[in-house]
Amino acid sequence: MHRIRMVWQNIISQLTKENKKFIFGAMKKGARASEFEEAIQWLTDAGVVYKVTRVNEVRMPLKFYEERNVFKLFILDVGLMGAMGDVPANQIITGESIFKEYKGAFTEVYVESQLATTDIPVYYHSVNSSRIELDFVIQLSDNVYPVEVKAEENVKAKSMKIFINNNPELKGIRLSMKNHENQSWLENIPLFAFREYLSERNRMPD
Repeated sequence: MHRIRMVWQNIISQLTKENKKFIFGAMKKGARASEFEEAIQWLTDAGVVYKVTRVNEVRMPLKFYEERNVFKLFILDVGLMGAMGDVPANQIITGESIFKEYKGAFTEVYVESQLATTDIPVYYHSVNSSRIELDFVIQLSDNVYPVEVKAEENVKAKSMKIFINNNPELKGIRLSMKNHENQSWLENIPLFAFREYLSERNRMPD
């Protein structure tokens, strides 16, 4: 139970870092993955945490490129995350001050909570030798798609742009507060419409 509590209490602080990969050493000095495997499994089995593993290549099928020992952990939903962080509900719903520091983490938790209600394979992508990181990588019926999450209308997407330039056969998805926009290399989807978008795209024939 102590190790379950340690993992649970560390998720928020690790989600708010630029590199959101779960770091065992952040919980205690010298911590090893083997010490906390059962604790993480208990939390995921209980349905209060989502585990998103890394892929080292963005190709179909994504499962072939999964690195199971590298992952991010997400809280069940933004309401629970706000409660864990002692964030007043009215600040999440109407205020902007809280998002100056944590808006990205809250928005990624929202997106993952939408993905978790589907049967769509979900991963993320990064490589140790590069600063490029894709927030999510999903596999729909017709292809794989890198996904970048933005909390506002400021949608500069340096990592995504570089990645697509290096992989021109792919097309990115950006989730933001901007209206729908379909470009040659990227499609912007409003955050509120993401779940409907997933349903429609996952039914598309090849």
